[in-house]
Amino acid sequence: MTTIEHITLDVADPTTAGRFYSALGLDERVRVRASDAPASGFSGFTLSLVVSQPSTVDALVGAALEAGAKELKPASKSLWGYGGTVEAPDGTVVTVASSSKKDTGPATRQVDEIVLQLGVDDVAASKQFYVDHGLSVAKSFGRKYVEFETGAVKLTLNKRKALAKVVGVDPDGSGSHRIAVGGAAGPFIDPDGFAWEND
Repeated sequence: MTTIEHITLDVADPTTAGRFYSALGLDERVRVRASDAPASGFSGFTLSLVVSQPSTVDALVGAALEAGAKELKPASKSLWGYGGTVEAPDGTVVTVASSSKKDTGPATRQVDEIVLQLGVDDVAASKQFYVDHGLSVAKSFGRKYVEFETGAVKLTLNKRKALAKVVGVDPDGSGSHRIAVGGAAGPFIDPDGFAWEND
């Protein structure tokens, strides 16, 4: 199985970004490095933190806001569970969600799963590209959504506009994606310009 061990974000201010991801307990899986690569608008991806219950969502969203994030969607109940969305100081869109609508214990800041959601132009073409590069499909829903078995950081493919709509941002953006995926499959650049580097 091809795995993703970490992701690296290209940021203008590594110190501030590093503090933000440390506040969420993501030091091991999210790295930052200085970059002045031009970019504007939506970078075409989100980081999703999956947690066990609503109070943990609230705890992590609160920690994100204290560490300099901007609220995009307040945490609330939905058909699928409970979650909220913030924009990190470096511009990365981060969602925190739980499939549970009720607490079963005290709040923690435990992240159960990190999901890298890529917004792509053609889900089927990108799926085939990744399969050809050794990734195993875990779930697939036609041309709308694909989930891969990638270990520590889960990878999903979504239509770019649909992903932007879900997290509450304008889908337009240009320039660098400001991210590199670290795993054994790289190095390569996928059809949408997302870069992979050797772990």
